[in-house]
Amino acid sequence: MKHYLLLLVSATLLTTSCGSLQGLPGISGTYTESEAAEGIRQALSQGTGSAIINLNRQDGFFGNQAYKLFLPPDASKIEYTLRDIGLGSIVDRAILQINRAAETAVGEAKPIFVDAIRQMTIADAINIVRGERDAATQYFKDKTTEKLIAAFSPIIKQALDRTNATRYYGDAINAYNKLPTTFNKINPDLPSYVTQKAVSALFDQIAQEEANIRANPAARTTEILKKVFGKR
Repeated sequence: MKHYLLLLVSATLLTTSCGSLQGLPGISGTYTESEAAEGIRQALSQGTGSAIINLNRQDGFFGNQAYKLFLPPDASKIEYTLRDIGLGSIVDRAILQINRAAETAVGEAKPIFVDAIRQMTIADAINIVRGERDAATQYFKDKTTEKLIAAFSPIIKQALDRTNATRYYGDAINAYNKLPTTFNKINPDLPSYVTQKAVSALFDQIAQEEANIRANPAARTTEILKKVFGKR
């Protein structure tokens, strides 16, 4: 039945450009296809905007225990070893600047999300309205992940270099590798690690914003959002 209804919606979208949608699972009230699409666009813009603002600021990562970045897993044992021998300040500087790089890079996401929203079809919009709590987030993951990685990578590398994170991290690696007890030398790809963590945190924030709009009437700040997502 769910599959049949999805086919029915698709057929309706192909045959009517200004029709109204009513009574479908997950859809409330009566509104036109264009209203549904506009409601989703507003929800996506609101959700991504809030996510970027939350992370693209000082301590957006470093001051948030949910997203704070530490040394890459392969290098985590470095921290304990260096702290034990009194070189914890090197690790602390590296961790701080790794987080600053992620905070800077997230600001580059906005035009990528704007482009994904612009390309969204009416069928995409209806699927998101009727979808799970993270349907919009999954749409963004599908449409933007590769672009975000491509956009974040050079920004993060530049930020790591500019804030001396690369040097601090290199100092930590070199100090560890020079220890007589170190037999397996470590040299993980720091920019790639930070990029992946930044993208993951951004999508997590978007998922939270999406869930809030779907569940919390107060989060629906426009009439279209209230109409499309109300009484769910």
